[in-house]
Amino acid sequence: MNYQETTEWMFKQLPMYQLQGASAYKKDLTNIYLLEDHLGNPHQNLKCIHVAGTNGKGSTSHMLASVLQESGYKVGLYTSPHLKDFRERIKINGLEIPENEVCDFINSNKDFFETNEISFFEMTVGLAFDYFAKEKVDVAIIEVGMGGRLDATNIITPLVSVITNIALDHTQFLGNTMEAIAIEKAGIIKPNIPVIIGEYTPKTKPVFLAKANENHSEIYFASDLITENPPSDLLGEYQIHNKKTVLQTLQLLNQQNEFVISPANIKNGLLHVVKNTGLLGRWQQLGEFPKIICDTAHNKNGLEIVLDQIQKEQFENLHIVLGVVNDKDLDEILPLFPKNAFYYFCKPNIPRGLDAKILQEKAKRHGLNGNTYSSVNEAFVSAKKNSTKNDFIYIGGSTFVVAETLVI
Repeated sequence: MNYQETTEWMFKQLPMYQLQGASAYKKDLTNIYLLEDHLGNPHQNLKCIHVAGTNGKGSTSHMLASVLQESGYKVGLYTSPHLKDFRERIKINGLEIPENEVCDFINSNKDFFETNEISFFEMTVGLAFDYFAKEKVDVAIIEVGMGGRLDATNIITPLVSVITNIALDHTQFLGNTMEAIAIEKAGIIKPNIPVIIGEYTPKTKPVFLAKANENHSEIYFASDLITENPPSDLLGEYQIHNKKTVLQTLQLLNQQNEFVISPANIKNGLLHVVKNTGLLGRWQQLGEFPKIICDTAHNKNGLEIVLDQIQKEQFENLHIVLGVVNDKDLDEILPLFPKNAFYYFCKPNIPRGLDAKILQEKAKRHGLNGNTYSSVNEAFVSAKKNSTKNDFIYIGGSTFVVAETLVI
């Protein structure tokens, strides 16, 4: 199979949470251990940083990667989901895994995947570990897919565990309280391995402290320990919290004497995250007159920050291209959106995408008015057509809406 055929087989034949939802969620780590044993346990040959959290784990992972690259290290970076190309998930020093590496891995192990019903996410994690080990990276930054305790990435023993924050998301899998979700995220805390907590609440802090104590793990609360806010090319206001988490993690890595990271490396790394890693979709500007911003924030916690930042912008009229997935709690997120905007409702082009007419009807109940469109592309084109140079266009609601915008 060529690259297109290979990725089509991966997407269509195997469960993938981003497309299918609940059917892709595994209840234990049996399959990933089975796969890693089949591959020769490449994860055991890696020095890793493990990053979990409800929001910010992607930005945090990319900032860490950028700083370590500026420090002269060969850095593997595993994140999900991708926006434009599957290969975005697996990078070394900002370069995506070559197409032939993906094809060779899948073609060589296809029979094993099918026989053992290895999921899309499990095979992707296996590919990342195998590729990073083969390329002998100095460090691998591994972002959790969902949760932590039962996530396929949770077979690693990292140098440090990082949990950015806790918010109500994926509640059908992780629990419907902050404490329950914190327990799942805290599942990445390993015996005698330090853990960095980016943000906490009165409900989540006791969970983290108890888990760290149980594992004899040093725990650091970055929001209490770091006061600096160095400049970065990642411009969303929510990056203030992520930068504190990154700075605390880098400080700890320096203390461990695993890496040598200078203040200049940190400064340059934070200033050149996009150039060094290729990160997309975080308060990303697509146009100037009118100003066009897309952002992958999709749950209440993330959207509150992004929508607050929009209100601080200067504009005459606000246009919002909005699409969501069908398991989104609309009564939780729609009240956050401004009523003084015109909406372009659309359906992301995936099986889980919510029909634009349903979204329009739900939004109208919350005082949000606009038209429906047959695609993200049509909605975006209409928003641009209806805007003047002094207007503001925001595109969001779902990672998949942003992904389709970036390929237009």
